[in-house]
Amino acid sequence: MTPYLGLFAMAFGLGMLFNAAPGAVFAETIRRSLDGGYRPALAVQVGSLVGDAAWAILGLAGIGILLQSETLKVPVGIGGALYLGWLAYDSWRDSAATPPEPGEATSDATSGALRSGVILSLSNPQNVAYWAALGSAFGALGVTDPDRLDYTLFFAGFMASSILWCFVCAFGVSWLFAGRGGGWRVWTYRLCALAFAWLAIGTARETLRLMGL
Repeated sequence: MTPYLGLFAMAFGLGMLFNAAPGAVFAETIRRSLDGGYRPALAVQVGSLVGDAAWAILGLAGIGILLQSETLKVPVGIGGALYLGWLAYDSWRDSAATPPEPGEATSDATSGALRSGVILSLSNPQNVAYWAALGSAFGALGVTDPDRLDYTLFFAGFMASSILWCFVCAFGVSWLFAGRGGGWRVWTYRLCALAFAWLAIGTARETLRLMGL
């Protein structure tokens, strides 16, 4: 395996680990799939790619010092905690709502799912920390003096795995959860609400710590 191919493969593997880790995007994918099925689930995943790509570009562009700054982490954390809190409320409220008609669900859910994925990814403080560390950790990957080609290959490997994961995750989640009714639907929504609330509290606590409170 050539060094360049090895770097691409390493980035691909790290991207898979990054995307497969359960979190807010995964919970939102499940929630959106309950009434809308595959298309809204995929829209959440695709939307999250926007934020992933933005943080990746910042991290790999040598802006690790900026990403490690509390000046950036605090507002991102505040925004993330507020949005996660709103999702917790919205998911709990939807657990008691009447499921929409299939056609309506697909149309309405898809239009908001993409936006939700973008917001969740851009407002995730863990993305900031991940790319702040990785953007300056090429030495651990065997690249002592990374150049533009190294950064490009790493970004390509990460995004390739992220795009693949979008379809794999959306298909798996929609296959398991789409169209479920009755108690299954209610309790899945409520479990998603609890997951969002837990993530919101954790994000808020970390943000308060950064603020010295």
